[in-house]
Amino acid sequence: MKTPPRLQPLVEEGLIDTVVRQLMSGKEAMVYVVRLGDDTICAKIYKEATHRSFRQAVDYTENRKVKNSRSARAMAKGSKFGRQEQEAAWQSAEVDALYRLAAAGVRVPTPYNFCDGVLLMELVTDADGDAAPRLNDVVFTPDEALRHHATLIKEVVRMLCAGVVHGDLSEFNILLAADGPVVIDLPQAIDAAGNNHAQRMLLRDVDNLKNFFGQFAPALLRTRYGEEIWSLYHSGMLSVESVLTGRFERSKRSVDVGSVLREVDDARAEEAARLVRMGAR
Repeated sequence: MKTPPRLQPLVEEGLIDTVVRQLMSGKEAMVYVVRLGDDTICAKIYKEATHRSFRQAVDYTENRKVKNSRSARAMAKGSKFGRQEQEAAWQSAEVDALYRLAAAGVRVPTPYNFCDGVLLMELVTDADGDAAPRLNDVVFTPDEALRHHATLIKEVVRMLCAGVVHGDLSEFNILLAADGPVVIDLPQAIDAAGNNHAQRMLLRDVDNLKNFFGQFAPALLRTRYGEEIWSLYHSGMLSVESVLTGRFERSKRSVDVGSVLREVDDARAEEAARLVRMGAR
């Protein structure tokens, strides 16, 4: 097929040889199957912000690190340069997340290169060597649903242990490879420790998995893996070896308000006494 304009510079630089076909067009990018030597990989071309339907919501970009203070100021002002920097940061977020998660052993496509808004990465394939389907295009038996759900819950845990929450995980962002599910589409991934919305997004990701696979294995609809995972993470007890049950109960112990108020009053009194002592010196 004719080489798309955004891929022509990569051909000229020898990063890819030929473009085989378009694989998909999504809300944030277009993906092509390309060849480099004997290897078949894929090229993800990010759409410009004005042509995307996915908004860079503040929930996702909160506390994202910026290269330098000049870029941060420009992004805050919304200048032309600032918008360019914001776009670059949005695109590189997926690249950073892919490398980070691949290093942590998470089932994501292997990233190869990132150049001029184009991400070159592994082409995830099925048992026949064709491009792997998304989960939403597959019908499962109850046993298959239970098995794939268990695999993905482990991947959610592994991501969180690496400090990442996907933020948009669903049956539309997971491919079914020959050896099981592979997580894709990570430009909205967030830092679990630095984003105040991390808990809510993790619970939503896990609920999406529960609701999808629950169509085939209804017992999953009664599970509460999200709350269990976050509780372990918040208490510093979550690891990739954590044994999960899918059950979770909130603590029913009532808070002794009177005791808390007395501790506050004692602290105030102690601070007031300290200030008096300092004034007497």
